[in-house]
Amino acid sequence: MDKLKSVLSGEEARRDDRNVVQQLNKASTLGWGTRIKGFIACFVVGVCVLFLPKIGITLFIVFYTFGNICALCSTMFLMGPMKQLKRMCDKTRALATTIMLVSNTLHIYEWTWKNFGLALLFVILQVLSFTWYSLSYIPCVRFTFFCNMCKYL
Repeated sequence: MDKLKSVLSGEEARRDDRNVVQQLNKASTLGWGTRIKGFIACFVVGVCVLFLPKIGITLFIVFYTFGNICALCSTMFLMGPMKQLKRMCDKTRALATTIMLVSNTLHIYEWTWKNFGLALLFVILQVLSFTWYSLSYIPCVRFTFFCNMCKYL
């Protein structure tokens, strides 16, 4: 009789759902050692690919710049392309947009130079300009962010 009550009330289904979720969680959870080994393996592969003769830095430049362009274009899906382009040219984010687009262009052009130092410089410029650009969409955050960063320097 208790079994029939639990089936009719839906309690049995909830218990089965919990068991399935617990089993999936247990099967997909990685231990700390496995996570460290995976991190080391991916890191070593990434560094080795970066220093492949003739194509390592080129692959990095292409994928990093493509990733930045995709991240920038992703907001066009949220607000539309024309509105996004108008907002990119606002006076509050025009400088960040210009630096970001110039560093992306120089990063692609650096592909022909194959200079690791310049590639690193353009990556740093891209990260900083993209961060500054992204923070410009949140009111009053850039000034607060800048003041807090200066406190730690």
